[in-house]
Amino acid sequence: MNAEQAVRLAAKNKTIIPALNIPYLPMMEPVIRAVRDENSFAIIEVARLEWEKFESKSPEAVAEEYFKYRDPEHTLLHLDHVPVIDEDGLAVDYLPIIERAIKAGYQSVMIDASRLPLAENIRATAAVAELAYKAGIPVEAELGAIAGHEEGGIGMSYEELFLSKKGFTGIEDARRFAKESGCAWLSVSAGSIHGAIAKGIRGEQKPEARLDIDHIAALYAATGGMPLVLHGGSGIRQEYLLRAVQNGIAKINIGTEIRQPYEAALDEKHKKHEKPVTMENVREKVYRKTRWVLRDFLKASNTKPLIGKEQ
Repeated sequence: MNAEQAVRLAAKNKTIIPALNIPYLPMMEPVIRAVRDENSFAIIEVARLEWEKFESKSPEAVAEEYFKYRDPEHTLLHLDHVPVIDEDGLAVDYLPIIERAIKAGYQSVMIDASRLPLAENIRATAAVAELAYKAGIPVEAELGAIAGHEEGGIGMSYEELFLSKKGFTGIEDARRFAKESGCAWLSVSAGSIHGAIAKGIRGEQKPEARLDIDHIAALYAATGGMPLVLHGGSGIRQEYLLRAVQNGIAKINIGTEIRQPYEAALDEKHKKHEKPVTMENVREKVYRKTRWVLRDFLKASNTKPLIGKEQ
């Protein structure tokens, strides 16, 4: 099953695919092992900021590591956020990055032109869609603004953000975007937030987020049943997950929940202990946390893995 089929099947069956971000290359093996050992199905992904601001090095390096350990029955490889304008407000030469990912074997790609006006977002997404579909792979796009990657955090309390609906995806914008952009599935903003990436606050706990389910349902209807994606999946209140799945969310990105345990374990490795912490210990922490996240997430959303034998 290819990536487009997998996400569409998830939407049809009212289940969901966890998408796990890899900001550090040593996370790859334990994350894939955890997915397999949970008999689950997940998308493994990397965003541009994770090789620019963390240590995943490059899209090629991530692909090379992925293909060492991949399990085709349980995983797919996706290129997450490639922005047209990045989190620092800088223009990105995005098409060559997409081309590199396709050449490296990524099975789906994401273009994030959400910081542009609607018409420009549509044009940029359509250009990437044309490039990707020639290679036989689908495109994820983003409409609306999901906070959290800004230097210094979101700039207000989470409650203020949610109640003001700042950055929420517009219903009519989504209707037009689905018709004109050529994307296969759409990342929307309806209450989730990204984990912080600034060095000084990377270790801070994310605010517990909730979702505007009515807004998600309206977006799903406006796009004609296009599979929707939820970024910033870590830290969402559990009671909202099931309702989100039932109303169109088919893929959810999880980064902070598995990144922070890696960073904490690595920090312990650098400290002096009577019993030294090894990279094997670090990887084991990531493995155990990923298994816990998959179990907790599927339980919270009341779904079964998309692929895998019944346990």
